Amino acid sequence: MRAMVISGGGSKGAFAGGVAQYLMMEKGYDYNLFVGTSTGSLLISHLALNKLEKIKKVYTSVDQKDIFSHRPFVVKKGKHGEKEIAIAHFRVLRNFFRGSKTFGESYNLRRLISNTLTRKEFEELKESDKEVVVTVSNLSMNQVEYKSVNDFSYSDFCDWIWISCNYIPFMSLVKKDFNEYADGGFGSMVPIEEAINRGATIVDVIILETEVTHYNRMPSRNPFSLLTNMHAYMLDRVEKQNIRIGKFVAGHHDAVINFYYTPTVLTTNSLIFDHKQMTNWWDSGFKHAMNQDQETSEIHPNDA
Repeated sequence: MRAMVISGGGSKGAFAGGVAQYLMMEKGYDYNLFVGTSTGSLLISHLALNKLEKIKKVYTSVDQKDIFSHRPFVVKKGKHGEKEIAIAHFRVLRNFFRGSKTFGESYNLRRLISNTLTRKEFEELKESDKEVVVTVSNLSMNQVEYKSVNDFSYSDFCDWIWISCNYIPFMSLVKKDFNEYADGGFGSMVPIEEAINRGATIVDVIILETEVTHYNRMPSRNPFSLLTNMHAYMLDRVEKQNIRIGKFVAGHHDAVINFYYTPTVLTTNSLIFDHKQMTNWWDSGFKHAMNQDQETSEIHPNDA
């Protein structure tokens, strides 16, 4: 059984879309299982439905307003031309006065998910032989949970996709089934182990980071940039641990893992959504997968 796993990575999910497009359209890989975390969760339902052009259009046109109902930051240009975020003090205070536990809210993203994945498409997905699984972090129970499309109603599954993407404290903390949930990446950034446990023998893994760290983060300029740097550090640790565990489990199950990392650092702040940038990332993901495939074919000409 062949599976596709897509890591978290916010706006960098556009790159993953390009890689997936190449693997599915050009290589003709037929996936039985799709497992995603955070931005990966947004992609996988449409990939399973083979709606590549549809999800590409969504990913390359989304902006901050499509994600945040209360955006807690403003985007500024740094001294070196890079984009960075700074706290929007009034918006954050207003959100706290409203009784929110987080700096911002992401209810617009929940609406976008419902508008993008229709009820008809959901039913089509449930009737297919594809399994779609999204990753969420149960903060109340201190555990990672995996939610399959086969186990839920349309509304509930849309909730789980949304919850998988909620990068707290910038986005919504969701209470569901008497528990508090947040972004799946806090517990499982790259859910390779789950794909193998569900029977996958070949796993194509798209990781929205470079294989080797190529940069030092810019110094923190404000509390928000400090918080994002801290989150990024922790998620990098989680990601590397997930990869090590995934390789270990694959070795014990005779499973094959193919990794697709980003060739360069796409961004140091994946909360920033830019149309032009994300369109370029999608195209570069497609080209990178093609180049990696060609290089592998040259090294192993008899494995085609």
